[in-house]
Amino acid sequence: MRFIDHGQGGGPEVLVPRTGPTPVPAAGEVLVRVAYAGVNRPEALQRRGLYAPPPGASPILGLEVSGEVVALGAGVTRWSVGDPVCALTNGGAYADCVVVPEGQALPVPEGISMRQAAALPENFFTVWANVFQRGGLRAGESLLVHGGSSGIGLTAIQLAKAFGARVLCTVGSAEKAAACKAAGADIAINYREQDFVDVALKATEGAGVNMVLDMVGGSYVERNLRVLAVEGRLVQISFLESSRPELDWTPLIAKRITFTGSTLRPRSLADKTRIGQELVEQVWPLLSAKRVAPVIHQVFPLDQASQAHALMESSEHIGKILLEV
Repeated sequence: MRFIDHGQGGGPEVLVPRTGPTPVPAAGEVLVRVAYAGVNRPEALQRRGLYAPPPGASPILGLEVSGEVVALGAGVTRWSVGDPVCALTNGGAYADCVVVPEGQALPVPEGISMRQAAALPENFFTVWANVFQRGGLRAGESLLVHGGSSGIGLTAIQLAKAFGARVLCTVGSAEKAAACKAAGADIAINYREQDFVDVALKATEGAGVNMVLDMVGGSYVERNLRVLAVEGRLVQISFLESSRPELDWTPLIAKRITFTGSTLRPRSLADKTRIGQELVEQVWPLLSAKRVAPVIHQVFPLDQASQAHALMESSEHIGKILLEV
């Protein structure tokens, strides 16, 4: 099969197409012929040698796909050969075929294309696990989403609105602000021109927001504590800035703030299966009803993975970047 090799690591230019053996599904796994693969920031970190795959995972990049089941490992009961699926992989998505634990494969929602389906797993698993499971967002609450125009950000905006929350977000341009508002954001804050703390406090009449979803860290952590309401929740999913900021933690105890977070890839198969089941039950109907939809910025052929990574790292995109396999 074809796959994208990142060699010894480095910049986007190290990504080159190769050929190698097609993987064989082990017990409890399915082999998926890949239609599209999503492109995500953790894959750029792995490419640079900063995010090692977990033990036993494929060394090939790629964390999500859409495609067709073409072979079954021993004991698989959820799927049959020929089934269309989208899947959260443990690696290996930048390839013609990938093996996936059967519990991490989900049905393609009714009315959703294969291209759209590839944009679902990583973003929707991440947002559901963090905003709803860990953060406990409820109808009537307010959520501030940093990186609002990213795939994660646009997913969080849409799902929070669908479940009855008020949504604020931060962006870096007027174009990105417009995209976030089109996705349902009530307020889009251009961080290059405005202080998100001032804007959010004014919008909430000084009370602060109930939850912040942050992927920046660093200088944002102290400001996030300031912008949160009493009993607010700060949910951290990444650190684009430092993971070791120096700050005044007083608001944490003064406002009884909960500071939590998670990363998806190291979680157990049981955890990921449970998240997937909740998505199928509670979110897939929203996709089929067109109340929520993935936002796709650009699709590259598989052999142009280097260009896809360069675009992602430029942060000029709005929504998801995909590889067509």
